[in-house]
Amino acid sequence: MSPHRRGADPVAPWTLGLASALVPGLGQFLNREWGKGLALGVVGAGAVIAELLTGHYADLSGYTPRTHGGFFVRGLWGLVTLGTQPRTMTVAGLSPGDHSIVLMINGIIAVLVLGLMAATTVWAVRDAARTRRRLITSGERLTAGEWVRAARQTAFPYLVLAPTLILLLFVTALPVVFGILIAFTDYSSDNLPPMQLVDWVGLANFRQLLGAGAWGATFFGVLGWTVLWAALATTTTYALGFLQAVFVSSRRVRLPRLWRSIFFLPWAVPAMISALVFRSMFNGQFGPISQALVDLGITPERVMWLTDPANPWLARLIALLVNLWLGFPYFMALISGALTNISPSYYEAARIDGASAVQQVRYLTLPIVLRATAPLIVLSFVANFNNFGVIYFLTQGGPANPDYRYAGGTDILITWLYKLTLDNGLYDIASVMSILIFVIVGSFSIWSLRRSKAFTDA
Repeated sequence: MSPHRRGADPVAPWTLGLASALVPGLGQFLNREWGKGLALGVVGAGAVIAELLTGHYADLSGYTPRTHGGFFVRGLWGLVTLGTQPRTMTVAGLSPGDHSIVLMINGIIAVLVLGLMAATTVWAVRDAARTRRRLITSGERLTAGEWVRAARQTAFPYLVLAPTLILLLFVTALPVVFGILIAFTDYSSDNLPPMQLVDWVGLANFRQLLGAGAWGATFFGVLGWTVLWAALATTTTYALGFLQAVFVSSRRVRLPRLWRSIFFLPWAVPAMISALVFRSMFNGQFGPISQALVDLGITPERVMWLTDPANPWLARLIALLVNLWLGFPYFMALISGALTNISPSYYEAARIDGASAVQQVRYLTLPIVLRATAPLIVLSFVANFNNFGVIYFLTQGGPANPDYRYAGGTDILITWLYKLTLDNGLYDIASVMSILIFVIVGSFSIWSLRRSKAFTDA
């Protein structure tokens, strides 16, 4: 860099920062950084022009008259009020009015754009003050080319990450924020826009779901089974996978590759196909298993494996067995790889000390494998907590439970959430469910991973 010397300027740095905060790019212009000032000015002017044009010529929501300002002002108004005038059906079609959901989405977009502009303003304020401070202390002023080269060296990673960040805001953050906000409204099939308006209800949905009524009983009942299901599904698949990996890795077993290939077959078949096959096999009316039990005289009549409301644990047991069949090859593959990293000298030392084969597995193999696969166990628990496919395609949440609201005996939180949305249109309660699932799963994952030696040990 070849700095250009200038005389010290008496203007304080905070004054230039304030100028950029009031008028985008003004502080940069006063610092004679014409390129940066022009770019910031164009951004600010573009936002103002967009606000004026959308407020005067077009309504981006398409549902209301051109009122309440432009895109940003109207977006904030719509996000706060969710509309004030519902639409009605007339001879000429739907009358002008507000669509609460469109207003909410436009409001979220407006807030995100304003957030990006606020971040740009903060950068402009700091840049103007920093430049003025450098001029006062050293008299250095960088040309446009020198500033570009310096920014390329220091800020290049941020420039590359910026497009991805913007996409994440509007593709990922926007739906997440929308889903969270729905939990604080009365948006459901009984209150659908545009014929009706959605209102903010605060924490009423949370109190309803977590209260002492039927909704609370259903939630805590389904939550208890979900936690038990996730724990049992993870434990059983890990235990069987561990045993299979140890046996296949034994020196006494011939053709170990053939055995591994055979045991990988349940994992190779899509889980949905396997669940549908098992559903047909355990069908209480025409399934081959029930028919075989009757033919052999083991049971006097067909067993309703998946649909007996008096015995939901029978369907739960079948679901655990099917999940065991589908899940153990995954852990067998992972643990087989971990076993190859255990030095044979450990086992030689254990045999010299008189340890039996069972003791070697218990005190040597299992601790080493657990340490290596602990994060994967946590991830498997989270996956089973939200294991929609096995439960839904096998039992569809049944058997029916008359004490539950829209849930069955094998429903876990994620399948109940599916029923609340697509089958019953209870979007507000379903949004509360999604938030609670995120809090439960996220808290458990963070707590477990922080305690895992695989993350704490250097």
